[in-house]
Amino acid sequence: MAHTEIEITAELIRDLLRDQHPDLADRPLRLGARGWDNQLWRLGDDLAVRLPYATPDADVLLRKEHAWMPGIARRLPLEVPVPQRLGEPSERFPRPWIVTTWVRGTPADRAPATRAAESADALAAFLTALHRPAPDGAPAGRGRGGRLADGADGFAGQLASVAELGLVPDPEAVGAVWEDAVAAPEWTGPPLWLHGDLHPANVLTADGTFCGVVDFGDLCAGDPACDLAAAWTLLPDGAADRFFAAYRP
Repeated sequence: MAHTEIEITAELIRDLLRDQHPDLADRPLRLGARGWDNQLWRLGDDLAVRLPYATPDADVLLRKEHAWMPGIARRLPLEVPVPQRLGEPSERFPRPWIVTTWVRGTPADRAPATRAAESADALAAFLTALHRPAPDGAPAGRGRGGRLADGADGFAGQLASVAELGLVPDPEAVGAVWEDAVAAPEWTGPPLWLHGDLHPANVLTADGTFCGVVDFGDLCAGDPACDLAAAWTLLPDGAADRFFAAYRP
């Protein structure tokens, strides 16, 4: 990970707002989270500022969210960050940044869903609404949403690495699951809109069920199986069957 040389501070963000969006510059501001690509700062009660601070891909991902998410967000049943403003690169900060709505909730990696039926239904409703045919020109995924077999070399290398570290007790069993998945019939439908990164830190909970989804930087068009894996990574044990019964793309 190559971090930007510019330290992101509240003072810097306030200066950027004064320069490009002065009507927002006097709102309370505090750090919300540091992700893989971006930092998230809460701006008042209802907005957030997202700035790239790590990977060089973050600039493209932020512009993608700004372009596509306002239209997609309108049909989603869970709260998502909706871009409100775009900040352009400047001498003060040479990368784009965005202002979005703030999404309330606690990341599922800190507060997992506990109400099995409600969370299965909520996730199914969200992905049913999201997984609609994407238009021509929709972004392709960064190794997500495509043919599983295309990732064979990368998978083999990563499996070997974690096995060498002793993190996988039975790498042959894991390899067998992979081979079974690769042998499954390929997706033959149209490319669908995907979130592309539904890990627990990007899904928010409240009262034991899902209330929001964040970080659409990997938004792309492709095979919905990429997102459907969330049934096993996000839901309580035993809830996957209910999810797949309710999911209707």
